[in-house]
Amino acid sequence: MTYLIAAVAFAGTLGALNLVLLLGVIRRLREHTDLLAQGAMGERELPVIAVGEHVGEARAVTEGGAEISTARLPDGAVVAFFAPDCRPCREKVPAFAEFARGVPGGPDQLLAVVVDAAGDGGLFADMLGEVAQVVVETPDGPLSNAFQVRAFPTILRVARRSEAVVVAENQLAAELAPTATIR
Repeated sequence: MTYLIAAVAFAGTLGALNLVLLLGVIRRLREHTDLLAQGAMGERELPVIAVGEHVGEARAVTEGGAEISTARLPDGAVVAFFAPDCRPCREKVPAFAEFARGVPGGPDQLLAVVVDAAGDGGLFADMLGEVAQVVVETPDGPLSNAFQVRAFPTILRVARRSEAVVVAENQLAAELAPTATIR
């Protein structure tokens, strides 16, 4: 009989503990739902520049020594941002290089920006230099600021509207299937 009483007491205690944990999880889910709702209403910064937004004015020098300007980007140009310390970037760079080989207009239609904080972007710059114009800059560099880049990889297509350059597509990174990974 004492075993039965102990088993019932244990089951009751376990049930009460389960109820307390469940109420805690529900409270956290409500907090996260509120945070997500705030982000959806624009109170948080988007990780990528929105389609239709104007690209800021910026100038930079490519690894080949050519001066480029966001104002002179051709219609339909693809602009990609990669960071060497970003694992998804190591997966996307080979796929982007393969994609770039098939772009009409070649390197003149492609700008690859290696956002390098630690000085280890040489491998990316070498790989991408064969297929695109490459700029290596710091995280707060002029191109990163002009395109409002806050997440990597970011691959955009731009369009010319009158005298302004705007973002035409901002989901190109998702379309590139990784072909290999840089280790």
